[in-house]
Amino acid sequence: MSAVKHHQVIIIGAGAAGLMCALTAGYRGRDVLLLDNAKQLGRKILISGGGRCNFTNLNIEPAAYLCRNPHFCKSALARFTQWDFIAMVERHGIAFHEKTLGQLFCDDSAKDIVDMLTTECDWAGVKIQLRTEILNVQAQEGGYLLHTSQGDLSCESLVIATGGLSMPKLGATPFGLQLAQQFGLNVLPTCAGLVPFTLQPQDKANFEQLSGISLPVVATAQCGKSFREALLFTHRGLSGPAVLQISSYWKPGESISFNLLPDTDLTSWLKEQCAESPKLSLRNAMARLLPKRLVEVLQEMGALPDKALNQLGKAEIESLQQYFSDWRIQPGGTEGYRTAEVTLGGVDTDELSSKTMEARKQPGLYFIGEVVDVSGWLGGYNFQWAWSSGYAAGEVV
Repeated sequence: MSAVKHHQVIIIGAGAAGLMCALTAGYRGRDVLLLDNAKQLGRKILISGGGRCNFTNLNIEPAAYLCRNPHFCKSALARFTQWDFIAMVERHGIAFHEKTLGQLFCDDSAKDIVDMLTTECDWAGVKIQLRTEILNVQAQEGGYLLHTSQGDLSCESLVIATGGLSMPKLGATPFGLQLAQQFGLNVLPTCAGLVPFTLQPQDKANFEQLSGISLPVVATAQCGKSFREALLFTHRGLSGPAVLQISSYWKPGESISFNLLPDTDLTSWLKEQCAESPKLSLRNAMARLLPKRLVEVLQEMGALPDKALNQLGKAEIESLQQYFSDWRIQPGGTEGYRTAEVTLGGVDTDELSSKTMEARKQPGLYFIGEVVDVSGWLGGYNFQWAWSSGYAAGEVV
């Protein structure tokens, strides 16, 4: 039997949180081994943001995170902020730009972020071992014993940075959640977040011909949460930033309200149009505000009367105002983990120290990143949680 190789710190998962934790601990002089079952580091980083990595957001705040305990993320986010990560990016000479709503992207490639983190790990003396499957983990006196496909390992501090269940084609597995349960930690139910909606059969039949059409909306969930972003019609249903954002607040059976004309008082606008062109058809008038094909479909569905503007009564105009400001869709479901950007739920934060990410009932075991029940909005918030939670654990392991 081969000898057990010992390291002070072992981190399982070489994604955003694992890399940040490794380099932070390495700079403290700790002997760190970073393990992953993949062939390359940071696969989710590489495909994020259309290959340009939306690595943080200028407007990071705890309110942008979903967690059963809304206070949990405050400590880590305050101790390693978006400005700290931006400073690292600037030190490495990586060019970046703000897209919209504070979202920061690499000018060139997401690979720049992976290269930066790999370089920092190198400088910090971190050992990285890929293509390593973890067969099982046991607690032992003073730490943990890991049986892996590359031999047995032991450590004093074990950090789980294995991510959630989203995007299984990138290697996502329930390993981290199962490990938490193995050690008696509560795991909250999980579901896909930041994910497109699928439609009920009749709505799909009506709207699939609009695939590719996009328009600005305000999307509101039944809980009252709303986002002002773009809605995109797809072959399968609804997507776009507005839908991805609101999907994290949606529950099966609920409907979503879309204000399709967030910048227009339709009652006043129709009166003005009628004064200018009384014989203009309502359909052609609405096509000045909304994509023409959408207007045509809504008319085919009977939502728009086939009338000229001067034929519309007051009640009809009020009804149109109500319809377009509160267009309701009850999704059939979501596209699930296959296309979801995050996993909602995960390791219950009541089980962890918000300062260190250590399991309260299992000394030396830490959970960071997406495996934890903390999920951010679209737009760099989830990467910032990875950096901040990774740094918090890296400071103490």
